[in-house]
Amino acid sequence: MKFVLSTSFSTVAHLTAIAPVADSHGWHAMSFSDHVVNPEQISNPYPYTDDGSRRWQPFTDWPDPWVTIGALAAITERLRFTNNIFVLPMRNPFLVAKAISTAAIISNNRVTPAFGVGWSQDEFALLQQDFRSRGKRTDEMLEIMRLLWSGEMVEYHGEHYDFDRLEMNPAPSERIPFWIGGISRPAMRRAARLADGWVTDLQSSSEIVDCIGQIRDWRREYGREREAFEVMATPSDAWDIDGYRRLEEAGVTHILTMPWALYHGETEDLQLKCDGVRRFADEVIAGFE
Repeated sequence: MKFVLSTSFSTVAHLTAIAPVADSHGWHAMSFSDHVVNPEQISNPYPYTDDGSRRWQPFTDWPDPWVTIGALAAITERLRFTNNIFVLPMRNPFLVAKAISTAAIISNNRVTPAFGVGWSQDEFALLQQDFRSRGKRTDEMLEIMRLLWSGEMVEYHGEHYDFDRLEMNPAPSERIPFWIGGISRPAMRRAARLADGWVTDLQSSSEIVDCIGQIRDWRREYGREREAFEVMATPSDAWDIDGYRRLEEAGVTHILTMPWALYHGETEDLQLKCDGVRRFADEVIAGFE
């Protein structure tokens, strides 16, 4: 089992202090959530709460993930970087491919982007991207980015994106793996069909295990059952070694957690955050080494 440090809702100024602590204490990766703006009023409900309200307060920090990853890669040596989740189809595929490949090069191939299709119609409208076609455009964008990351002359002729031969460089020196996040049926099917892994939402252990079973069935359907596949889970009811081992046996490869919340609650004290990173490493991560 590998452990990923969630930075959701964190003060950006704290991240450059937290990342070296995680890097030196056995954490596998840091993960970054994604919003460009936070509208005062939203036109469609947030899909991951019972009442449709957002999990964060106004004026929460939402740093650009790839700018942040580039900065933190420069002050760490082993720590990898991922997302929970990066909203791919509200962007331009060329700009995303350029940002991710640059981060891969700067970090010496320590990035595993994790993509979702998003839920906020307001952000899509502000970024001038079509909301209704976001699933189909995501599929094409994933194909396009794989081509661009080759560094070779490539072309693409799809329903939503069409271009003649071009190249994008510098290209990463290794293949960039990517995960797909989301608990809808289309999201999990997309992960089974196209991705190297799947990212859960905040779910119970039994819900996570059920989803893994569904994804495995689809992977067999797509002839991908022998390929390596990772699962980054955020369990709502497992916080110790025994709970994590049960999930590992079911196919979870990574646990995403915010360690200071376990010891100190939702603190904004940087020293308490760093203490949580160290304590979790000593009490939990060390049990899997």
